[in-house]
Amino acid sequence: MNDYILKEIKLKNFRSHEDYDLDCRKNTTLILGENGCGKTSVLEAIYIAMQGKSFRAVDKEIIKRRTDFYRVELEYSDGLKVVVLYDDSSARKTFLVKDKKTARLPKQYKYPVSLFLPEDLHLLSTSPTKRREYFDRFISQTDNYYYSSLLRYNKALKQRNELLKQEFIDNESLFSWNILLARYGVDLKNRRKKIAKGINDRITDVYRSIAKNKDEILMSYCNHTRDISESEYLKLLEMDFERDKITGHTNFGVHKDDFIFMFNQKEADGNASRGEVRSIVLALKFIEAELIKEITGRKPIVLLDDVFSELDQERRKSLIKNFEDHQVILTSVEGVK
Repeated sequence: MNDYILKEIKLKNFRSHEDYDLDCRKNTTLILGENGCGKTSVLEAIYIAMQGKSFRAVDKEIIKRRTDFYRVELEYSDGLKVVVLYDDSSARKTFLVKDKKTARLPKQYKYPVSLFLPEDLHLLSTSPTKRREYFDRFISQTDNYYYSSLLRYNKALKQRNELLKQEFIDNESLFSWNILLARYGVDLKNRRKKIAKGINDRITDVYRSIAKNKDEILMSYCNHTRDISESEYLKLLEMDFERDKITGHTNFGVHKDDFIFMFNQKEADGNASRGEVRSIVLALKFIEAELIKEITGRKPIVLLDDVFSELDQERRKSLIKNFEDHQVILTSVEGVK
């Protein structure tokens, strides 16, 4: 029985790659090369074939210059093939799986991915928007209903904000969008709270195994909606109408929420050292992979993009050790020791 999940990935006209073929038939695959040679693009292609979309760009930006399409072919160890084709002339992306062509990657053929980017090491100090995006991507892989609620919430939020910019608008005109924001906002809040609890139950122990000390870590989900019902959420949106009309956007809701990390009962950003912050983020990534495995029943593919250059030798060893039960594909400008 094979230990690996992903067997091979082939690229055609994908960013800087005219033709590229990567054999992944082992637990750890290293893509070695200088900066700018297209290492991250290979991980991006794998992510698209497994998750249905890129983690960094829209499709028209991915096509190799002076070409009019890109193609990704991914093969799993069980023989299943996923082909992704984007045609620039029609601006359409199609997925071909088992001789069936679809505009979106079918849910049953999505495979969980634990993606680790260099910017993730700055997760604690980045903006609340970036942290929400990180957790939205993470939770969506463990909970299909979360992703559905997120799409519906964002659509309703966009429509409501557009109406708020009109000169003549009243609360009644926003009612249907308020209803949707309340419904999906409460759902998102509850699902975020659940995953935050799962992280908090483990993060101190995992952190201590990396940092080799007795520090205490806590992740706090800071939600502006608190423990309110849909009707209370709706009422607060209506009460905020005048302020929203002046600012031209919705000031209340889960789109303002944040995830804060505490280090020995103080906010980690500003109180933990650079090394301690990196250990917290590593702990979070290990927990992410484990929660995905426990909830979905499938070990995620681990994609590590040039994170070794940001880590000291001890944290590199910890990274490899904690992911040794997963198939790992990593990029680096130097060999991995």
